Amino acid sequence: MTNVDQHAESMPAGNDGAGDGVAEVRVRRLHEDDWQELRPVRLEALQEAPMAFGSTYAREVAFTEADWRGRLGRTSVMFLAYGPDPDLPPIGMAGGYQPDWTPGAIELVGMWVRPSARGQRVGDPLVEAVVGWAGEVGAADVRLWLAEGNTSAQRLYARLGFVETGERQPLPHDETRTEIGMIRPAAPNPSA
Repeated sequence: MTNVDQHAESMPAGNDGAGDGVAEVRVRRLHEDDWQELRPVRLEALQEAPMAFGSTYAREVAFTEADWRGRLGRTSVMFLAYGPDPDLPPIGMAGGYQPDWTPGAIELVGMWVRPSARGQRVGDPLVEAVVGWAGEVGAADVRLWLAEGNTSAQRLYARLGFVETGERQPLPHDETRTEIGMIRPAAPNPSA
């Protein structure tokens, strides 16, 4: 069981088949005042894996405090994952938001795991945190776009219940590459 909010709880993560290690992961939901924790992780992710995102480092390095706070508002959420050593920086992140064009759905965005933590199922509790939040806000589905060819991420999402929608679109900042759509049901709302 994972408690994902101000109080992070340690939990073992599983293995996505890419390695034999299992990480102890604490996941924490960020709030608007936590924007300074999100910024360096997001910028590092954009530099390390630029093709995994629909944005660029050059765009987001210029973001203002208001831009970063906006990512942690009422209709969006970000989670950071931490390993067992609280003095080390986060080992991953994932977020979700409610897009106007897809009523009843949450888009899973900004998923990234630090290279040194990959293959240890750090992504599992991050994805499940977003899926849980989707249920809390009453969404029926969680959708995502994945760069075609990112087989490790595709295996992760499939293992966690996502299926391909058959949708394809160009990667926003590189129209020579394609993204594929995936979907799964949101977690049931625990207060319903």
